[in-house]
Amino acid sequence: MLAGRQKRAGQLGQARSNRVRTAADVARRQRFATGNVARLRSDSHPLTNAAENDALHAYESRSKAAFDKIEPVLKEIAQYQHDNNFVVKAQELGRLLLSLELPSHLLENTWIAPLDMGKLYAWCVFETFQLFADEFYSEKPLAQKSDAGFQGFIESCGFHTLDFSPCADGRLAHTISYVLRLPYKGVRRKSYAGAMFDVEDSLQKWVEVEHKRLSESIPNSASEPTRYLKAAVYHYSSSLPDQEGCAAHGSDAVKAAEGAMSRLLAFQQGVQNSFCCGASIDLMLIGIDTDNDVIRIHCPDTNGNPDGENYIDAQEVYDATRHANPGDSERVISELIAQKNPAISSEFNKGLVKFMARLLFNNISQIDYVRNYFNGCYSDIGHQERFIGMGIGFEEVQLRNLTYFAYLKTVEQNAIDVDVGIMIFTGLNIKRGLPAPVVIRYDYHGNVPGARARAVAKVECLQQAMMARFPQQTQQGLIQTMLVVRDCSADNSIEVVGGSTQPGEVGGRH
Repeated sequence: MLAGRQKRAGQLGQARSNRVRTAADVARRQRFATGNVARLRSDSHPLTNAAENDALHAYESRSKAAFDKIEPVLKEIAQYQHDNNFVVKAQELGRLLLSLELPSHLLENTWIAPLDMGKLYAWCVFETFQLFADEFYSEKPLAQKSDAGFQGFIESCGFHTLDFSPCADGRLAHTISYVLRLPYKGVRRKSYAGAMFDVEDSLQKWVEVEHKRLSESIPNSASEPTRYLKAAVYHYSSSLPDQEGCAAHGSDAVKAAEGAMSRLLAFQQGVQNSFCCGASIDLMLIGIDTDNDVIRIHCPDTNGNPDGENYIDAQEVYDATRHANPGDSERVISELIAQKNPAISSEFNKGLVKFMARLLFNNISQIDYVRNYFNGCYSDIGHQERFIGMGIGFEEVQLRNLTYFAYLKTVEQNAIDVDVGIMIFTGLNIKRGLPAPVVIRYDYHGNVPGARARAVAKVECLQQAMMARFPQQTQQGLIQTMLVVRDCSADNSIEVVGGSTQPGEVGGRH
């Protein structure tokens, strides 16, 4: 049993003999590439979309920079808290360096009591997130010209709906828009710790989708022979597999893959048992190396379900197509997939192969993205999230290591997701005396009577549950919250309706 397990671990890139690596090893890996960034860019893969990479990097850089300068600016502001003109100086620095008008209720009376830097820090994170969300919905920085034809493409692959459940780890938050290069509006994304998604929630969504197909022919008619694709996305670290893998699975890539696969099969079986049409479900298991965003897609077995031990690695595809004619790329990649498993060439799997080939093709650009801008390996191979997102929504968060996300309707329902988030931020912030900023969110459909009021009640309830679950951290000010709702049917930005950093019961902008 143990020997077999070690063999499988080796297949997932974490043989025991290679697991322990030092910080120096990681640094060498980061310097790896083939020299400097300029050389890497000139040596990019011929299938890489360089213009798209430049646009995505510009968006990621400016978005993260807005969050990352908060702490150093507040350190500078803290030096003046006992000056007579402290409020004036603080506001000048806030406007100049953070583009924020700092909250007067947190700056005043510093001659009586010390400035609450923890609460001010959280306020700045929350305000920056509001600006980030406003840009996302007004400017649509991740929209692509090819988005309009995406539904037609997935239907040509035999699917009408894509439902992806990545791990809630912030290093996978960019799975859709960056790693896989799919339109974020074309994919249902719900994140869970360890990719252990809520089977009942996915079943409910499947029912909703099939009902719309029957009643409204949306996204296509129920008479069309297309299927519902459910995918789970787990992760691992090739540099520090025992330390920087999935926290929910003890950094064990084998357990992570097995756990995700168990949920996929439970979902498929649930549809079969309840509606006798499990054949309308296709499953996909994807692994991501969070060091460099290289994906592996598990090939289907003879039953059409992902094989836990047989996968095709995007790095293999990258190398095999390094000198391929771009016009032949889809054929070459499809042949590589077929070589991995003869069963995949069956008529039933042809659409799945086509979709797999597209994901592997898209990931080539992301491999070069990390090579060109991060020397082949992210410097933040571990957790570096800026805040916790909790509740329902967060469509706008499509950036790596920006947010740890816990999808939940009640804290009790997904307690493990919340606990993992607080555990992560204990290491990132709380041990240093900084609070964990938690955005509690609930999206609603404005065309449903009373939906907004119920959404507000829901986030208030979630906040109370958080305070009850973590009383010590809450009392010490080490958990700060912002309550947010959003009318997702109107494509509007977020609306702030409360939170711990606001004076009294004030909603909206601070």
